[in-house]
Amino acid sequence: MANLSPMMQQYFQIKEQYPDTLLFFRLGDFYEMFFDDAKLASRELELTLTGRDCGQEERAPMCGVPFHSAETYIARLVAKGYKVAICEQMEDPALAKGLVKRDIVRVITPGTVLESSMLDETRNNFICSLCAEGKQAGICFADISTGELHATTLEGEDLEERLVNELSRYSPREILINPDALEYKTLPPFIKERLSASLELLEAAEYEAETCEPLVLEQFQKETLDALGLEQSPLVVRAIGALLCYLKRTQRTGLERMTEVELYSGAQFMRLDLNARRNLELLETMRNKEKRGSLLWVLDKTRTAMGKRLIRAWIEQPLLSPAQISRRLNAVEELSGDAILRGSLSEQLTGIYDLERLMSRIVYGSANGRELRSLAAAAAKLPGLKGLLKDAQSAMLSGVYQDLDTLDDVLELIDRAIVEDPPFTIREGGIIKPGYSAELDELKGDMSDGKGIIAQIEAKERERTGIPKLKVGYNRVFGYYIEITNAYKDQAPPEYIRKQTLTNCERYITPELKELEGRILGAHDRSVQLEHQLFDEVRKTVAAQLNRIQKTARAVARLDVLLSFAQVSVDNGYTRPVVDLNGKILLKESRHPVVETLLDAPFVPNDVLLDKGENRVAIITGPNMAGKSTYMRQIALIVIMAQIGCFVPASYAEIGIVDSIFTRVGASDDLASGQSTFMVEMTEAAEIIKNATDKSLLILDEIGRGTSTYDGMSIARAVLEYAADKKALGAKTLFATHYHELTELESLIDGVKNYNIAVKKRGDDITFLRRIVRGGADDSFGIEVAKLAGVPDKVVSRAKQILAELEQGQQVSMPKARGRKRQEEPEAQLALIPPNETEVMDRLRQLDVNTLTPIECMNTLFELCRIAKE
Repeated sequence: MANLSPMMQQYFQIKEQYPDTLLFFRLGDFYEMFFDDAKLASRELELTLTGRDCGQEERAPMCGVPFHSAETYIARLVAKGYKVAICEQMEDPALAKGLVKRDIVRVITPGTVLESSMLDETRNNFICSLCAEGKQAGICFADISTGELHATTLEGEDLEERLVNELSRYSPREILINPDALEYKTLPPFIKERLSASLELLEAAEYEAETCEPLVLEQFQKETLDALGLEQSPLVVRAIGALLCYLKRTQRTGLERMTEVELYSGAQFMRLDLNARRNLELLETMRNKEKRGSLLWVLDKTRTAMGKRLIRAWIEQPLLSPAQISRRLNAVEELSGDAILRGSLSEQLTGIYDLERLMSRIVYGSANGRELRSLAAAAAKLPGLKGLLKDAQSAMLSGVYQDLDTLDDVLELIDRAIVEDPPFTIREGGIIKPGYSAELDELKGDMSDGKGIIAQIEAKERERTGIPKLKVGYNRVFGYYIEITNAYKDQAPPEYIRKQTLTNCERYITPELKELEGRILGAHDRSVQLEHQLFDEVRKTVAAQLNRIQKTARAVARLDVLLSFAQVSVDNGYTRPVVDLNGKILLKESRHPVVETLLDAPFVPNDVLLDKGENRVAIITGPNMAGKSTYMRQIALIVIMAQIGCFVPASYAEIGIVDSIFTRVGASDDLASGQSTFMVEMTEAAEIIKNATDKSLLILDEIGRGTSTYDGMSIARAVLEYAADKKALGAKTLFATHYHELTELESLIDGVKNYNIAVKKRGDDITFLRRIVRGGADDSFGIEVAKLAGVPDKVVSRAKQILAELEQGQQVSMPKARGRKRQEEPEAQLALIPPNETEVMDRLRQLDVNTLTPIECMNTLFELCRIAKE
């Protein structure tokens, strides 16, 4: 260190405080990185690695980025999971004596991003803090870009699974955990591999109650934990306290953005585990991870960023209270019935910027003039929006009307202070409007009219002294001066101070002239400094209105989502569901909301009846590709739509509150964890049986198909019997199967009903009618499906022959030889049947078409075709 230059010593002193970050060290117009940071950044950002003299023999490796375009580079580093510490110059280099003071102003981590260029406006950017202890855990999720803070306590024997489900629901970018949380062995790999989140292990001391409680009370300005509703949630307090400690360390300022804690519990929302959300494709498709093809894609017609984030949260958290659901449905009904109001509201919402994230940047002190103008543009829309809702009848729309603040004072201040098209940076002037500050206007006048002021002084002094050839001049040595020729020097007033004598004249200065000189020469620097000060005052004044603006932003988001639900309901012909606690699901002419949107042809609707009595379990049989999975999924999606407060695709809908939806659909090998299809299937079935209640809805598709026929059928029957038994579970269950033997359960078990997918058969051709009808299917049509898939006729014919022999209890005969080669060809004597046909026959003989899924069927048939063609 002794040999290092002073600047490099300063660098290392700061770097030692933040060893696990990439240090962006401000030098003039660049952020520079040195040594290992430089090597890493040059590799990750594809920057040229250079060197800098550092006081030692070898030059220090160095690379840098311009400060005005640093966000792009920081975004790339944060996306890769790095932390970036921003070290700024804390004083003007031109005024600094010696080494410029520098300090860290902020550490940017994946969960603490504020910059709009680094964020997806349609989704929250959560940072999570987890405090686990024994069979309990406190967990909180904060989005510092919007000020949201959600927290809950989780407990039970299945705590690890609950934690995984909760983490997957919020999908945080960064997760803080206490050392005890490492006892859950599956948690770290799940966080890193499935969530692709950054994991930070904090010291146990940071989760101590003695440390955390004062932080929480100070943050939310309360005297007791009881006032926050956290008296009975000690682990939540510790989780929030550790999070606040971490944010203070990384953000330095702006934590006042978080003003309240939303404490929630499992009793408020429908339980949707990771499998259910994935299988039902609520937010993205399973195959491509795209929004198109998901329920969100169908329902999201929102116009604002706040609305887009809220609709995701509503879809993932269906309500369990009929009263709360009815409040939403009443609002959607009112909006659905008034096309003019819908159109006017939609137009008014268009162009309202992201109030929540704008306010975060304003509170954190990082907002520029353009962002304040965006806030003003949004505020200008609010009076019109509020006016449209003044006659609202439903309680929820009336609540939106009450919560909407028109923010006239905020708009007036920004309009008066900030120019219409402000520069990107706030440190170069040109941001404050003329007329806002008399002092600033005078400085700018001095800058623009310096020559005019000098001419005025010259004329005034000539008239006052009576000296006709008096001149005011300027040079770099003396600055401004008054020049009088020798002929008139005796008339110079006594207050003139002689400064220089030339051969033909004398030069003088006056206090007034020196004051003017200071004004004109320093006007630019002082005006830039004053503009920054005035802008900061405006920004702080707006930041002080945080609660009003936050309340308004949430009202706008609610209105946006309700309007989206109403517009989709009208466009797609949805109907208002009756939501109650009677436990019945009764649907008339129901449709799949996503499939009908994607289809060019009309969707075939179906009826549904599930209840707690005679219709608890529906066994659905029928061929693959006929529509069993679509039918079951559409029921689950309609239940979710009803419980988030949206109208549903049916001519009539009666929904008894469902507390959870569990799905067992289309398992595949989990190669990452070394689990087979059957193991995954059984693990999922076990979790369902363990966690479901009599108020749950179970979607079970082809249980038992991953093992031998009799084993699979035995497991499927046992699961079905357990689900149907009121004393064991008694949950509403949709059970799709190829095991036709299970249809006999209708006559053996109370509450079980058989249904099948109607199929029209003409000779060897079949047509799927997509209609669900009572009764069990008498044929799986596996061979007909194979023909539809394009399997060659000779293979289909042979399959029919084998099937007929099996059904009659006969031993499968070998196929007839298709001709022999001539005697002189010795190879022909090796086998009566060509090897490839023997292989096809062997494969067909071992095939159980009843246990094949559609994708397995297709893969097998393509393979057989390939072998047969060879």
